Amino acid sequence: MNKNGILLHVAGLWTLSTLDASAKWLVLAGMPVLMVTLVRYLMHVALMTAVVLPSQGRALFRTRSLSRQLVRGMLMVLSTVLFFSVLKRLPLAEATSLNFMAPLFLMAMAPWLLNEPHRLHRWLGVLMGFAGVLIVVRPGAQLDLIGVGLGLLTAITFAFFQISTRRVAHDNPLTTNYYGGIFGSVALILALPWFWKMPELSATQWVLLISTGFTGFAGHLLQIMAYSRTQATLLAPFNYLQIVAAATLGWLAFGQLPDLTTATGIALICAGGLAVVLWERRLYRLPRAGEGAAKDTANDVGGMLYRKK
Repeated sequence: MNKNGILLHVAGLWTLSTLDASAKWLVLAGMPVLMVTLVRYLMHVALMTAVVLPSQGRALFRTRSLSRQLVRGMLMVLSTVLFFSVLKRLPLAEATSLNFMAPLFLMAMAPWLLNEPHRLHRWLGVLMGFAGVLIVVRPGAQLDLIGVGLGLLTAITFAFFQISTRRVAHDNPLTTNYYGGIFGSVALILALPWFWKMPELSATQWVLLISTGFTGFAGHLLQIMAYSRTQATLLAPFNYLQIVAAATLGWLAFGQLPDLTTATGIALICAGGLAVVLWERRLYRLPRAGEGAAKDTANDVGGMLYRKK
């Protein structure tokens, strides 16, 4: 096991949680979600152009399917806008936990979208995750139901985004990352006349706004480095440490900490996903017919939290 890859992966996830906290702070301050998303993507593209383009040159634009990159870019910006909208309505830990339903949705859709066989352990994981969601959103939890609905929609959208990412796996990850930022920026710039609204921001809020590009760029760069050193199936169990990051930042920045019952529901969501991940790793290691399908899904699940927000 490559310990450096694991450390890079965890550092990337915690950095992306910092991005989430910054976005939440900004939208609560009255900045439109689409404006936060636009600045985040523009900064990311600018940083990649300054740091990555000089070393990659024209190779950074080389893709086997521009149309697939376009579809992925559209799903990427949609999942980002949805998740930032969830952050406006829900505490950071609860919003992040709902996003962990994405790997379970992917496994539920795999038989139809990826032509993979039905597997009992995947459905059990899905049921366990939904049980956790019901505990989190139970009566008396005082969560915004629109936020919960948007959270589940974000997870579904992110599952489709992950499938689209798999379909451009033949391209350089840096190329895919760059195209995603470009398409996201262009789409939001075209929509700018419909959502333009720039509230007065303090110096601290301006720093937070600009920082979203840096934390997004750094988080994904760390994850690219991690996946280049370590298999996705080995990194997958460490994805769930992001819940710790979300809960910690939610408490430090917003004074929001899940109560015991909510924490139990979050743990159940994570347990459902983690159990399936570990079972998929076991199937991947067994020499048997259909091993290729198990390997593909295990790597898809392993990379689900490699996000482009």
